[in-house]
Amino acid sequence: MVLAQDIRLNRVAGAMLGGATGIAVMSVVFLMLEVETREQVRAFDAVARYVGMPGNTFVGFIVFALTGIIAWPLLFVAIEPYLPFEDSPSNGMILGAVLWVAFFILGRGTISGPLLAVFAGFTLLGHFAYGFLLGSLYDRFGDTEASTADQQPNAVDGPPD
Repeated sequence: MVLAQDIRLNRVAGAMLGGATGIAVMSVVFLMLEVETREQVRAFDAVARYVGMPGNTFVGFIVFALTGIIAWPLLFVAIEPYLPFEDSPSNGMILGAVLWVAFFILGRGTISGPLLAVFAGFTLLGHFAYGFLLGSLYDRFGDTEASTADQQPNAVDGPPD
């Protein structure tokens, strides 16, 4: 029997794992953005500017990673029951879109023109991917059914090959 407390803890763990996976994917998308723009965007510097340490890319990345792995997943666990969709990946994408609006407004710096459109597209893609993965793993770890690895094969199916 699965206790409600176990499910909540599993969902927190799943959300944090989803946040870590989402941050990894978002980092790759941001790296592609840097390549496409010849390092004119400097996305992690935007985070560093926000926390008051302009030009310190390492601090920007650490803050980016920790908030994406800890803070936003915990927020998602708290607000997910109140979000409009039945499936958590869609709700995660809503959170990603909200985070993107804040990142777009605060992180774009002096970017303008066509570069702004490239920045908007890549960062929106990254935030949608982050939210989708966050919600997917939140759902996966919160399932009340036993893991498929723990299930016994049916007599009709026979033993596994």
